[in-house]
Amino acid sequence: MSLTRRQVSVAGLGVPLALAMTSPAEAAGHRRTLHIAGDSTAAQKYADAAPETGWGMALPFLLGRRLEVANHAVNGRSSKSFVDEGRLDAILSSIRPGDLLLVQFAHNDEKSADPSRYTEPWTTYQEYLRLYVDGARSRGARPVLATAVERRRFDADGRAVPSHGEYPAAMRELARRERVPLLDVQALSLALWQELGAEETKKYFNWTATEQDNTHFNPPGAIAVARLAVRELLRTRVLAPREVRRLDGTLPESWITWPEPVA
Repeated sequence: MSLTRRQVSVAGLGVPLALAMTSPAEAAGHRRTLHIAGDSTAAQKYADAAPETGWGMALPFLLGRRLEVANHAVNGRSSKSFVDEGRLDAILSSIRPGDLLLVQFAHNDEKSADPSRYTEPWTTYQEYLRLYVDGARSRGARPVLATAVERRRFDADGRAVPSHGEYPAAMRELARRERVPLLDVQALSLALWQELGAEETKKYFNWTATEQDNTHFNPPGAIAVARLAVRELLRTRVLAPREVRRLDGTLPESWITWPEPVA
C-alpha cells in the first residue's frame, strides 16, 4: 500500500518552519495541552468498565497545573483506523502552537486478520505515524512518539516476553529519522514487569474475580505506566522538571474515577 501524506487533512502546511519548531517556552501565552492519540491501553474508561484504567487517566495527576491533558485515545484503534475514522483530523482542528501530540499505537496494528486496522511495521505503520508527526508540526505543535506498553506475558522460566514484534523497532527508527522525541515505554514496561514478576504483575493489570486481562490496567498499573511516560518526557526534555509532579510520591488510587458513559 502506498500512502500519501495528503490522506489526512493538514490545512496550514504553509506554517513557517520557525513556528513548527517553536519551543514550549516560546509558544503563545496559553495553557498548553498534551493530546493523546492511542488505543485502549491509554483511553479514558467509564463506569461500566471499572476497574479497567487507561494510563492516560493517570497522566493529569503527574503533570503541572498549566499543562492540560486531552485524551483522544479510543479502544480498539490502530494508527490506521484512528486516521481513517477522522480522529486525527479532529485533533488537528483543535491543536495549537506549543501543544504536544503524544502518539502510541501497535496493539491493534498487529491484527493482520483485520484489514481495517492492520499495518505492516516497516511500511504502512511508519507511513501512518508520519501523518501524526507532519500534522502536529504543520500546526506548530510538537509530536512525541511512544512505543506501545507491553502486555503481561511470561515464559515458563518466568521471563517477561515482548509481544509487539517489530513495531517498537519501526517506531524507534522513524523517530530517529524524523527527529521526533521517543518515549520507549515498551522497553521500560517490559523491564518493570520483569522486575515485578509473574505473580506481582497481576496487581497491575485488570485481573478481577471474573476476568484475567493481561493487556489492560487497573489503577496501580495505569499510574505505573503513566509514570514511565512522564519520566521519559523529562529524559527527552520534552517537559521541564517544573512541569511534572508526584513522580516519586504517593498518588492515591482513589483519585482515579470512572465517569458515566456519554449518552
